[in-house]
Amino acid sequence: MGIYAVDKLMKEARHLAAGYRKATGKPLGISSEIAEHDAARLLNLELCHDPSAGIDAIGHGEREGKRIIIKGRAIFDETKSGHRIGQLKLEKEWDSVVLVIMNEDYQPVELYEAERAEIAEALEKSQSKRANRGAMSVAKFKVIGKLVWCVEEGAVNNEIWDNQADD
Repeated sequence: MGIYAVDKLMKEARHLAAGYRKATGKPLGISSEIAEHDAARLLNLELCHDPSAGIDAIGHGEREGKRIIIKGRAIFDETKSGHRIGQLKLEKEWDSVVLVIMNEDYQPVELYEAERAEIAEALEKSQSKRANRGAMSVAKFKVIGKLVWCVEEGAVNNEIWDNQADD
């Protein structure tokens, strides 16, 4: 199946997931597959199809050879806090995590990337029991990560964007 066929299927999947949520009030549960597709397409990543590898993609270009985990989160109501990302397993071999933030239509809005050392340090400093299991909030991930893509700009030059700069 060609890339254009997969893109068309993803478009339909987004439409179905959004419609299902509007009809039932519950998410359909395909945001991780959509997030993987979007991250690969937008950041020049090659998806891994072996779940035992412990990674979702291998980087190309500026991320050449990086072993990447991809997490996705659809934000349906931006006024609510407490959004979390899935468990990050530090015992596995990976280099960075890409978080794909999607809107209520499952369209990518922002992609953030955080390096393994930054994530490990944040989890270690946290007093949360969830952090001990490798869980992290979307807000915390945005603080330690770097914005690498947004819908308004496309790819973001990290030398300009710095969410940790001292004022």
